[in-house]
Amino acid sequence: MDTTEREKLARLIRGGRWAALATYGDGVPLASMVAYACEPGFAGFLLHLSRLSAHTRNLLASPSASIAISETDTAQIRDPQTLGRVSIQGEARPLREGRLGYPEAKALYEKRFPDSSPLFGFEDFLLFRFVPREARFVAGFARAYTVNPEELKEAAAVRIRP
Repeated sequence: MDTTEREKLARLIRGGRWAALATYGDGVPLASMVAYACEPGFAGFLLHLSRLSAHTRNLLASPSASIAISETDTAQIRDPQTLGRVSIQGEARPLREGRLGYPEAKALYEKRFPDSSPLFGFEDFLLFRFVPREARFVAGFARAYTVNPEELKEAAAVRIRP
């Protein structure tokens, strides 16, 4: 993957706030839309989820998951196959309040989503850290890459041009 492609990946991940979360539970797959905040170096993605949701119960039973982020489709785009998209596979585990890293993760999430602050006071909400194992990045038609965590880190380090 060249610098242009790494920049496109970084722009895609940083530019979004909403991802499809895929989990598995009760014998069936489930895809849900969730808000996310990315950690520096794309080392992790923070998800603030309610225990009332099936996807949260699925993650608590089995942390293996995937998130998918896509460029926005518009009327000006003739072929949606040209949209950039990334599917990231990994594990999502809850961060526990009072534990190492929790205050920093909470602050990062609240900075990205200031309106989420009151939800941290609700007992049914948990802050998850999704750690990437591998990603599949499609930069456009016939431009697909398998990306490991080190390559995600390299993409995060690319300076995005205006």
